[in-house]
Amino acid sequence: MSEITTMAAERTGAIGPGRLVLVVGPSGAGKDTLLRLAQAACVDDHQVVFPRRVVTREASATEDNIAMSPDEFRRALDHGDFAVHWEAHGHSYALSLEINDDIRAGRAVVVNVSRTVIAALRQAYANVVVVAITAPPDVLAQRLAARARHSDGNIADRLARSVDDAAAHADVTILNAGSADYHGRQLVRVIRNECWRE
Repeated sequence: MSEITTMAAERTGAIGPGRLVLVVGPSGAGKDTLLRLAQAACVDDHQVVFPRRVVTREASATEDNIAMSPDEFRRALDHGDFAVHWEAHGHSYALSLEINDDIRAGRAVVVNVSRTVIAALRQAYANVVVVAITAPPDVLAQRLAARARHSDGNIADRLARSVDDAAAHADVTILNAGSADYHGRQLVRVIRNECWRE
């Protein structure tokens, strides 16, 4: 696959015309690193948006999320503040409803999500591209051990989650085992709907 096209059936109420780029993959695959590189490359492109996720975990050097307590998260959820939400690794995650405004304005919205919400997002949005970021198991283990984030929980449990499941639903798979800059450029090409192989 050298060019990305999403063939979305006309669905009543599906949000568009902008593109929703879903980045998925196992812990340690380097999703946040590639997203940071892509965001830096797109900093002057106002048609590409990288919204911050809401997470029931403090922000860190590896993730600039909007931190909420579990109680705050539940209140926001009850109030209808989220476009999508999910649970993973003992935390709650969400994306603000503001992404819908960007999609309706024709922008590309790039987000790191759980593969468990892919099907629902494909139904809710007219133009969805799923990018799986993966890496060999030994690379995943090394990266998770180096990160040593207490809130990550048990590394063995995280590694046990199936890597193949994310790739199975992907439109594009990036094997992030080489140069981060190279793979970051691949992600930028997908975001911009360009030929993504060099």
